[in-house]
Amino acid sequence: MATLAEELPGLARAAAPARGWLRHTFASPSAREQAVGAVTRLDELLGQATGTGLITFGGPDEITGPLRSAGELVDAPVEPAAVWADFERRAPEYYGLLSQIVDLGLDVAAAEGGLPAEIAERVRAQQLDESYRRVSLRGYQAFGARFALVQRRVIIGDEMGLGKTIQAIAALAHLRTLGATHFLVVAPAAVLVNRLREVEARSLLTARRLHGPERAGELRRWTRDGGVAVTTFDVARSLAVPADVEIGMLVVDEAHYIKNPQTLRSQAVRGLADRAGRVLFLTGTPMENRVEEFRALVGYLQPDLTTDPGTGPLRMASEAFRRAVAPAYLRRNIDDVLSELPELIEVEEAEDFGPAEEQAYRQAVLAGNFMAMRRAAYPAPAAPGNSGTPGTPGGPGGQVGKLRRLLDIVAEAASNRRKVVVFSYFLDVLTVVEQALRAELGGVVTVVGPLDGGTPATARQRLVDEFSSVTGPAVLVSQIAAGGTGLNMQAASVVILCEPQVKPTLEQQAIARCHRMGQVRGVQVHRLVSTVGVDQRLREILAEKRRTFDAFARRSAVAEGTPDAVDVSEQELARQIVDAEQLRIATEAATT
Repeated sequence: MATLAEELPGLARAAAPARGWLRHTFASPSAREQAVGAVTRLDELLGQATGTGLITFGGPDEITGPLRSAGELVDAPVEPAAVWADFERRAPEYYGLLSQIVDLGLDVAAAEGGLPAEIAERVRAQQLDESYRRVSLRGYQAFGARFALVQRRVIIGDEMGLGKTIQAIAALAHLRTLGATHFLVVAPAAVLVNRLREVEARSLLTARRLHGPERAGELRRWTRDGGVAVTTFDVARSLAVPADVEIGMLVVDEAHYIKNPQTLRSQAVRGLADRAGRVLFLTGTPMENRVEEFRALVGYLQPDLTTDPGTGPLRMASEAFRRAVAPAYLRRNIDDVLSELPELIEVEEAEDFGPAEEQAYRQAVLAGNFMAMRRAAYPAPAAPGNSGTPGTPGGPGGQVGKLRRLLDIVAEAASNRRKVVVFSYFLDVLTVVEQALRAELGGVVTVVGPLDGGTPATARQRLVDEFSSVTGPAVLVSQIAAGGTGLNMQAASVVILCEPQVKPTLEQQAIARCHRMGQVRGVQVHRLVSTVGVDQRLREILAEKRRTFDAFARRSAVAEGTPDAVDVSEQELARQIVDAEQLRIATEAATT
């Protein structure tokens, strides 16, 4: 039985293409040949094991004991409902397999990020070994992995939801076949568990967690045996990687976290990058506010690139910029490469203030408190017995305005058996929302959360798993900065944004948690905005930020134009809005 125990895991993996006609059809010829040999060997070993009594056959339809026969690896009748459930759970894998034999309408130029012809040619010529990989790649994903291998020090800036992590794993797996043994991934703590899972599920590489109480021991094991070490930006600051360890590739996930070269974590990552054979930055938002952030990221990788955006007109400056960073930057957008992605419907829900909300808002304006202005539409409920209950009756529970509309959206989603994610920047807003949901809809939907910035990394993934596993309607309540980055929430098909965000990229990240590869239902996004005041002014000013991002980073080196980007800081933005609203309210008071 020792031989069986040693060989079984590897044989089971090799035999996977024999598990059903779908896998068998989409497997490569070499994989099919390996599967036949693996099944033969399994039958041989299991035949030997039956003599020990550890495996017994009670009849043609009954197999008992701690192990079952290789018959599990071939076709068996499957209910249609089970097939659909499996498709919903693993849609990216199904589409990845289908894309290898069916034309899914891929725009080849878009899949290659509009790279210059000479770079695209070299990337296409790069082979990609799949020996250590467990997942099929879409065409654009394979191109991204090849780009990382050929150009060596690059940013993959694909729009969120396109599988940047899978492309990184494919590059790591290929390098392993070339003899590289030690790889390092640096990621935010919030997605640490998810990244460990992805490495283990999608490759044959060993994932090691360099975080938490076992960090020192895992570092020693990684140093000795190799694998993919996954750590956080904070730990990276004190991570003592022995000098004789050659880092085959450094992957920096959510690389916009190091956009400021002056921070300690940025300097720590730069030190690791300087000693790595290859470096891959992953971020869907390489530029959140200013072009200088984008230039800083490129500077870590290929500082000799000319990235000065110049001083000419916006169109000319942005074209030159994208052309200059092309050797280090690849970006594809969802609309260009995912023809099967369900529809995304975005609705702006304009709501009036109730009396209590209006009063809270005016007080915040007079105090010059920008953050209080943004959350005035969600005043905390009065204590029991207090006659000053805010709001006026607007439905069950007396909610009005944004909160009333939020409850109605969730109730409608529940009637259609859809799951909902509610995002807000503010924890106290989420507290109000959670209390209202439990009070009014607690018997109809399962409320999960709140997931906030103080939630430990392992607990964040556990909350998402809990939300995904609910069989009926459910609502996940999350701070947008905590849940909008790195966590996959495609179990949800309705997104509610409680207020506009100062950074447009925060909203885009949050939506992309749900509207991403693997989503099989159309996604509805409801933006709750007040009819007057800070929300409207904020959205007007942020339109300029979106224009700047589109000009510099929406595409990588396409034949369009480029900018000299002028942007306002968040502090300046807040000051402008507070001044404008103070003037508006003072003018209204004077006229009445």
